[in-house]
Amino acid sequence: MHFVSLCFPFAGRGPTWGWHPSPGNVLLLLLLPFLGSEVHAPGQAACGPQLTNSPTVIVMVGLPARGKTYISKKLTRYLNWIGVPTKVFNVGEYRREAVKHYSSYDFFRPDNEEAMKVRKQCALAALRDVKVYLSEEGGQIAVFDATNTTRERRSMILHFAKENGFKVFFIESVCNDPTVVATNIMEVKLSSPDYKDCNSNDAMEDFMKRISCYQSSYQPLDPDDYDRELSLIKVIDVGRRYLVNRVQDHIQSRIVYYLMNIHVQPRTIYLCRHGESESNLKGRIGGDSGLSIRGKKFSIALKHFVQEQNLKDLKVWTSQLKRTIQTAEALDMPYEQWKALNEIDAGVCEEMTYDEIKEKYPEEFILRDQDKYYYRYPSGESYQDLVQRLEPVIMELERQENVLVICHQAVMRCLLAYFLDKSAEEMPYLKCPLHTVLKLTPVAYGCRVESISLNVEAVNTHRDRPEDAKKGPNTLMRRNSVTPLASPEPTKKPRINSFEEHVAAAAAASAALPTICMPPEVPTQPLLGKACLT
Repeated sequence: MHFVSLCFPFAGRGPTWGWHPSPGNVLLLLLLPFLGSEVHAPGQAACGPQLTNSPTVIVMVGLPARGKTYISKKLTRYLNWIGVPTKVFNVGEYRREAVKHYSSYDFFRPDNEEAMKVRKQCALAALRDVKVYLSEEGGQIAVFDATNTTRERRSMILHFAKENGFKVFFIESVCNDPTVVATNIMEVKLSSPDYKDCNSNDAMEDFMKRISCYQSSYQPLDPDDYDRELSLIKVIDVGRRYLVNRVQDHIQSRIVYYLMNIHVQPRTIYLCRHGESESNLKGRIGGDSGLSIRGKKFSIALKHFVQEQNLKDLKVWTSQLKRTIQTAEALDMPYEQWKALNEIDAGVCEEMTYDEIKEKYPEEFILRDQDKYYYRYPSGESYQDLVQRLEPVIMELERQENVLVICHQAVMRCLLAYFLDKSAEEMPYLKCPLHTVLKLTPVAYGCRVESISLNVEAVNTHRDRPEDAKKGPNTLMRRNSVTPLASPEPTKKPRINSFEEHVAAAAAASAALPTICMPPEVPTQPLLGKACLT
């Protein structure tokens, strides 16, 4: 193994920082099971292999309370929704698993060597699970959610990715607005398990001191010089400004585009179906029929509901089908028509009842019950096709403030699945009844949903998942390609056994090093519970 002595400026000013091999640099040595026999200068590490479809590790960077976990979870929800299996690996969860009782910010002080060892080991345990997920469990993207504020830590991740054939994309969240930081702490951090038994004032004071512990060693990404070879995006002041560097593939482009469309301003999204249609009364799917008498009553009730909400600059979107347009006309306000919001195309089954489909196309009827998300109607669409069609709608919804979307059952299910983080398997069976408005309010790490019935009777068009339906491969054979299901559990739960296994492996590997490279003894599990005591 070769060590390289480096000197580099910190953010272009201040003292010169240096990296030198020493017993305290245990992090690099503990990584030996992941690394080859040679260590290069951190700034020269590549961002991963040249293979187009290699798995990707998204590395979050930034001080605490800068929205990293918010971005991680929101991005993971989007990627899973479009069919890219993705999971979040939050190092803080690994730390809480290893250290059961948090005492104070002292645990994060850079001179707390015992705690530093534990934090490094937790990061390594998380990386080990990243490797398992991307190499053995069919994952395509792993989001490594931690501060990663030093070049040493980021270099470790780059070498880990290189040795395992993974691409790396960095997302750094920079926020210098004290109001935004304070709001984030109050809304999210004070309710974390770390401050379970603390009052808000003490918790706020402790967390601000925790941030100070990171600030002393924070080395921001430097795309103009030191990190010019890295693929990254800097999100500055909650989307006021972006800096993008070396985007290298399609998925990175989609990630950048998504991040540049989201915002954190308070807003409300209303989803509802059109009023009951004549085809609904007859039990027929698809078509372009007008509203029934009860459907027209609903449109009037919807008008009163919108007026009661007293929303400023509410935008109304509909499909290009008659029943949604008639529903919006009653509102007496401008509305936009989206072809992308049209109902799922049932192909040869358009305007048929389910009984007629079962009689005329019995095989198709069975196939759809076997796998409703992937099943595509002959000459029509599948739910997966519908998700791809609706992606521009999601992007625009993320950009907007208050919006009312008047759409259709399958379309509403797809949109709702995105906001509620539902899997592809759950999506086609979400309940979206007629004459009911769903009020969606984005919150810190998710979305709050309120179901509001406007008390106008309507037929029930929901069809439950058949209990006796058996999955088969025939549905997928109709497709040109097969896309794996998104991760049903988008947040990776830390496994303490993997933590122990990796510490043992790291200790064994470090024992074989020359004496000059030996790190201090690796603490065992009983030590972890005491690591935060000072």
